[in-house]
Amino acid sequence: MTKPAREVFENHEIRKTKEQKASFREYLTSYAQSLGYDVHKESVNKNAANVVIGDPSSAKVIYTAHYDTCAATPFPNLITPKCIPLYLLYQIFISLAVFALPIFVMFFGSEFVHDKTGSETLRVVTLIGGYALLWGFLILMMMGPANKHTANDNTSGVTLLMEIMRDMPNELRENAAFIFFDLEEMGTVGSKIYKKKHPNIAKTKPVINFDCVSDGKYMLFVAKKNASKLSDKISEAFKSDDTYTVDVATKGVIYPSDQRNFEYGVGVSALNKTKHGLLYMNRIHTKRDTVYDEENIEFLKVGAINLTRII
Repeated sequence: MTKPAREVFENHEIRKTKEQKASFREYLTSYAQSLGYDVHKESVNKNAANVVIGDPSSAKVIYTAHYDTCAATPFPNLITPKCIPLYLLYQIFISLAVFALPIFVMFFGSEFVHDKTGSETLRVVTLIGGYALLWGFLILMMMGPANKHTANDNTSGVTLLMEIMRDMPNELRENAAFIFFDLEEMGTVGSKIYKKKHPNIAKTKPVINFDCVSDGKYMLFVAKKNASKLSDKISEAFKSDDTYTVDVATKGVIYPSDQRNFEYGVGVSALNKTKHGLLYMNRIHTKRDTVYDEENIEFLKVGAINLTRII
């Protein structure tokens, strides 16, 4: 494991509380400045900030990753980018599993209480209790205790950007900028705020977003419609070989991450593949998120430098 990756895993793998994120930003700023980059932080809210390295307004390509940590959940966030029906069905299943109890209390328990007691007050109290339980579950899923294992989501993206920054040739540095987004796990809030503050950059610059890239040898690049013109250059820079399959997809595919907020956004993820051809990601948001394939980081780092050269 490289020195930057080891330092992140040892000291900053969990980046969820205000203090944890501030500590990581301080470390990242020091790291980038030691490499000669200009760094500035842009506030998202009083507890969150994006870290911008280099000059996105003049860069030819922007590389991004979110650095915030999700809450731990008892079940993984299963993602099947090329099988949208299965992805949606799983999201519905999870929603039903999480909200079954509060919904039952609200719509059945309150009526049961009313039928047994005849008390409208108790019915309303039960209804409010179910509603409070629903919100409690929602808050717990979004803001609950941090997942202690973040190898793939998204320490992989964070360390990859750091590796690209370190090894980017001096003559190419002005062509690339890097943004570490906060609050992706809260609904891509950090990148939405950045887009609002910098609409011209969001509308005109290619944004290559690395999110969960260390678990799987199938490298999927999900490009928005306007970014489809980058397909040939991406395929040239990130070449498939005997180990890695590189797939640039523009239709019939979904990947929920920060790139969706940019007109020329491309989301990059590493996926596993079943014997029947189903692409999937199945460990993130749980204690099983421990797979950190250093070869993946090296492969994508080299590809990003190649893309910076040819874009």
